[in-house]
Amino acid sequence: MNETTTAAAAQAPAPHRSPVPSGEGAPRPAAGSARRLAGLLQRQGVLAVLLTVVIVASFVYPTFATLDNARGVTVQASFLAVVALGMTLVVISGGIDLSVGSVFALGGVLAAWASQWGVLPALLVPLAVCGAIGLLNGFLIARAGMAPFIVTLATLLAARGMLLAFTDEGATTYLVPKGSAFAELGQGGVGGFGHPVLVALVLFGAGGLLLQRTSFGQTLFAVGGSSDAATLMGLPVARTKLLVYTLSGLLAGLAGALNAARLSSGVTIVGVGMELDAISAVVIGGTLLVGGAGSVGGTLWGVLLLAVIQNLINQIGSLNSSYQSVVSGGFLIVVVVAQRLLARGRRTT
Repeated sequence: MNETTTAAAAQAPAPHRSPVPSGEGAPRPAAGSARRLAGLLQRQGVLAVLLTVVIVASFVYPTFATLDNARGVTVQASFLAVVALGMTLVVISGGIDLSVGSVFALGGVLAAWASQWGVLPALLVPLAVCGAIGLLNGFLIARAGMAPFIVTLATLLAARGMLLAFTDEGATTYLVPKGSAFAELGQGGVGGFGHPVLVALVLFGAGGLLLQRTSFGQTLFAVGGSSDAATLMGLPVARTKLLVYTLSGLLAGLAGALNAARLSSGVTIVGVGMELDAISAVVIGGTLLVGGAGSVGGTLWGVLLLAVIQNLINQIGSLNSSYQSVVSGGFLIVVVVAQRLLARGRRTT
């Protein structure tokens, strides 16, 4: 290169650089805020609805905002809450468990039958049988590759059949001994709130830690997000599904045992449609039915919202309990539509 060329290059103007389009390289803080807001609404929107309903109902119905009513609502909600906790884990994994209503009823009958030998048999017998049903669900789904809907529908029918066979088609009702430690577990309380409420709170606390603070929880989210991708990452997909269905069976059996202790008998007609209530609470709480996202806290708020709706229907007096299904179905449709819109908004921002 000669001196003339070098001088010309030095005097040449710098090449023109067009500004980076704001949509390609520049940060978009508004888009990030929109995504965070959409995620917050998806996770905590049910809590805002619950607080709004409680505040309005407290002004409209004076008997609603009383301590006795709060105790009654929380005790009634505690059994569904325990079942819905297990359902939350299953749905996050990308599955479904339709057997929990029948398993709940079977657990109650087995607990009432075993309570004549003490509190430990009354708890261990339903946990063993119901846990085995959940283990069977998990094995057929995780190891045999069967569809969760078909497997759990089959065990729903099987558990209800076992219940009817054990009670002579419902002709035999097993009673819990009065004054026993098992009866106290369902009917006693601490600070005015029943033991079932405290058990449910402890279980939800443990469930939250399991999801957020353990490798099992992170694996569960990964499996629900994409089972194939989780397999390629070397994660224990089959074992994770096996565990969540086993936990779902155990929790449904425990809830049934607590309900039997509360009622002092093993009632055969309970649990019908409970699986739908549990799924509704889970979805209303922000857990996606496709799996991979959700929280136990949202499920707890969803359960309480359904319980408050039922209580308000009772407060009105002129409406029967069937209206709860209408209102719950309406909430479910609204929440599912809102989830789809929020998810679409998060993808496009």
